[in-house]
Amino acid sequence: MQVLRARHLLAALAIVSLLLPHGALAAPPTSAEKRADREALRAALLEVLQRAPLKVSRVGVHMQSLDDGTVVFTHNADELLNPASNVKLVTSAAALATLGPEFRYDTEFLVEPEMPADGKVKTLYVRGKGDPSMTTERLWGVVSELWHSGLREVGDIVVDDSWFDAERTPPGYDQEDSDRAYMAPTGALSLNWNAAAIFLRPGASPGAKGTVEMEPPSDYFVVDNQLSTGAKRARRVSVTSDPAGPQQKIVVRGQVPPERGGAVSVWKKIDNPPMYFGQTLKQLLNTRGMKVKGRVKTGLTPSKARMVHVAQSDTFDVMLKRLNKLSSNFVAEQLLKTMGAEGRGQPGSFTKGVEVVEQFLERDVGIPRGTYVMKNGSGLNDANRFSAAQINKLLRYMHTRFTFAPEYLSSVPIAGKDGTLKYRFEGSEAVGKLRAKTGTLEGVSALSGYVTSAGGERFSFSMMVNDFAGRAGPIVAGLDALGAAVAATGSSLGPSSAVASLADGGKPSGAIDDVAARIKTYLDLGRQRDQRNLGFLRTAWRSERDPAVRAVLAESLYQSNPHDYLGARTLLDSYSAGNDVYGRLREVARVLSVEVPGVTSMVELAAGGNTEALARVLELAGATGVDAQAQSEMSVALGEVARTAPEELVVALRAAAPADRESSSTLLARALVQAGQADHPFWKSLRRMQGAADPQVATFAKGLDSTLSQKVAEAKAPRPPEGGAPVQVVAPAGGSSTPPPPRNTGSAPDASRTAETRPGG
Repeated sequence: MQVLRARHLLAALAIVSLLLPHGALAAPPTSAEKRADREALRAALLEVLQRAPLKVSRVGVHMQSLDDGTVVFTHNADELLNPASNVKLVTSAAALATLGPEFRYDTEFLVEPEMPADGKVKTLYVRGKGDPSMTTERLWGVVSELWHSGLREVGDIVVDDSWFDAERTPPGYDQEDSDRAYMAPTGALSLNWNAAAIFLRPGASPGAKGTVEMEPPSDYFVVDNQLSTGAKRARRVSVTSDPAGPQQKIVVRGQVPPERGGAVSVWKKIDNPPMYFGQTLKQLLNTRGMKVKGRVKTGLTPSKARMVHVAQSDTFDVMLKRLNKLSSNFVAEQLLKTMGAEGRGQPGSFTKGVEVVEQFLERDVGIPRGTYVMKNGSGLNDANRFSAAQINKLLRYMHTRFTFAPEYLSSVPIAGKDGTLKYRFEGSEAVGKLRAKTGTLEGVSALSGYVTSAGGERFSFSMMVNDFAGRAGPIVAGLDALGAAVAATGSSLGPSSAVASLADGGKPSGAIDDVAARIKTYLDLGRQRDQRNLGFLRTAWRSERDPAVRAVLAESLYQSNPHDYLGARTLLDSYSAGNDVYGRLREVARVLSVEVPGVTSMVELAAGGNTEALARVLELAGATGVDAQAQSEMSVALGEVARTAPEELVVALRAAAPADRESSSTLLARALVQAGQADHPFWKSLRRMQGAADPQVATFAKGLDSTLSQKVAEAKAPRPPEGGAPVQVVAPAGGSSTPPPPRNTGSAPDASRTAETRPGG
């Protein structure tokens, strides 16, 4: 019997050993093996840092074992660098520590002196406390609560925004004049992340007027609809949002194609949060059957007012996920002011909020005041400076604090799974094992967080890159290689193999006819604009090694869900003007008798004012060479962009490489001749920019005006009878090619939805 039991026990242990993860029963590595793993990791990381463009950039890296505290790698770790959205790690840590994970926001609805029996009140007061999560859907729920409390008629609605001070945006926001949703202002009474959705639909036939609808609809918006229905498949739309006293003026220009399924949505910031909230509330009250006879106005809530309803937000962990996984600038700045109000007394301000953060860093984390620079809570633009060692120290501190470590760690994106890391680290050991916050500005890329290696060791790390030239894609690939190397430490292949795998950017493969056949399949899937294809397309994009095919897959991903920021990000990172992508896709276009794949989507983004897409379009124009067909296509494209995003195009031309600027200005002149409009929007914007406050912008605009006028005259001159001869490129006069200040490129109202409006935080 004992022998039988022993056999059963051995069999059970064998089964358990098979079910356990590989290596779970293995002995821990010896000290010699650990040293070898660390040396292999160090060698792999040094190899990555020696590659271009990291080698010629300012890079700070600090990595430390969470298990034994050993610093496993450091490189310029004490240098103060711009951390971009990695500042949100600081903001969220301070907010968790000072407010607590159980913290909820209150929004109060009051009447004076009390609710009468007939439900008719003279004034409904709404007092905000800074809730960054109030949405139209939640507000509709509040309206139902007010109905059931007996409210039937309202005179005036008074919105009380006094919990915060009147300064809507912090330092750094003034460096960028934009109506994009990631620039949304703060407000004690805020709604929909202080952004609004504009839905655009075509008319019944080409040439018909398009439809513009606001969400949420209210009297807060004044809409100027200049939208028409185009004859082509392409979307060329520009939407602007500007303050108009107590209202917001929305101007829509351009064309939408007749056959595009559903409505096109664009998110833009609003400028008067309390009036936006109040007017939306008024609309919802009327819809629910409660008459509002008066008007919406700002004011203070009297002390004798009686509470009717308190709307509470979700707990803090939900807020943090939106902040860090989606890199919401708006939530970060709301939290900063909330810390100021709760910790230093109302009204909450950015200055008070920064004081609370500084106290937390010095008293709790051990980072003294004066050793860093923090001006805002989101990391937007050129306003903050931290070192990699400081960010890593913060991460280690938060990891050791049980009272808020779970909420903090769960708020950051998971590699290859969600948030801003959803499409990164694919195929590496880091997928699912690395959690980190991204940071992206012009000339800035950062990644800081935690990773568990294949050998089971846990690490914290911070990596920041500043002052790199050109596209962010190669820098992001370098940071991913660093992270993947740490994750692969202790595996059978080791960190060097992970670095080599991610460094392999792929190369052209196969005859052009074979490549064209594959591309045709992906083009057909993209034209379906069906989100059910996304899973297949993502898998194909991850495994594809041919750069041209990969670029087409990226376009199909974008076309299948144009509202997804990450889809647009994938297209921008995958598409280049080099021969391996644009050059080969021109050959494919000739084989398939189609437009060059990818160009239409890139121009679509550029026409909406996307900074990176504009830069890419100018690079494509510069790469047309003497190809007459390509020149013609890019001339049309530039003409469309000049109509809907004229000022953004001028800024992009100023920042472009000289050769690309020369080619683009010549092709643009041809397009302006074809348009034949003396009052073309581009000319109006160009001449308005000649009076810009920035003397360099004004000088460039004057030079560009002179150059384009000359080129237009040349383009109108008699042409060779063939009509298709390549144009001669003439350099534009004057102007500086110095790029504008750093800006977020890639976040948002509902930051996960909007390709045109969110930076890649």
